Amino acid sequence: MNAPLTNDKKLQRRNGRVAVIVMGVVAGMVGLSYASVPLYEIFCRMTGFGGTPQIAKTESALRGEKVLSVRFDANIASDLPWSFEPDVPAIKLRTGETATIFYKVKNKSDHETIGIASYNVAPERAGMFFNKISCFCFSEQRLGPGETMDMPVVFYLDPALEKDEIMKLQDQVTLSYTFYASRTPVTASRAKPAL
Repeated sequence: MNAPLTNDKKLQRRNGRVAVIVMGVVAGMVGLSYASVPLYEIFCRMTGFGGTPQIAKTESALRGEKVLSVRFDANIASDLPWSFEPDVPAIKLRTGETATIFYKVKNKSDHETIGIASYNVAPERAGMFFNKISCFCFSEQRLGPGETMDMPVVFYLDPALEKDEIMKLQDQVTLSYTFYASRTPVTASRAKPAL
């Protein structure tokens, strides 16, 4: 017959269970902290939250009735020696119509630099209706010393915005970019070949 557990053994088992539970909670929290950034980015892309535009594969099949003014904004972080501006400050665009605009960028330094653009749309609600088909912001941009480049953005405004209670009152949307220096080091193997 088994001897009854002493209070010390009961306490050790209870403490062991508590330790396992605490370690599981800590491991879960660490896992969630690593997953939170990608999950937040997916959430923003799917819902347009925070003015995040949608990514489209093709042009809109529908044409709407509303015409909006689309403004273009360009910013550079202080640690990136570039100039950056849209070719035009604004355009008028009918919902469902595809537009292509260009931004001009120039590396003002005497060495190769790499930049990556963050972007958003204002008002924030417009992000769920702003569809980018092609954009320089999808990848890093590498510029040699003094190099200039014209970078296109192809997009449309989803005609569904005409039915949205908030967006049907809007007549202007702003697409804004900020270029930051990439933290990716330039190495000989990644550098552009000389022409």
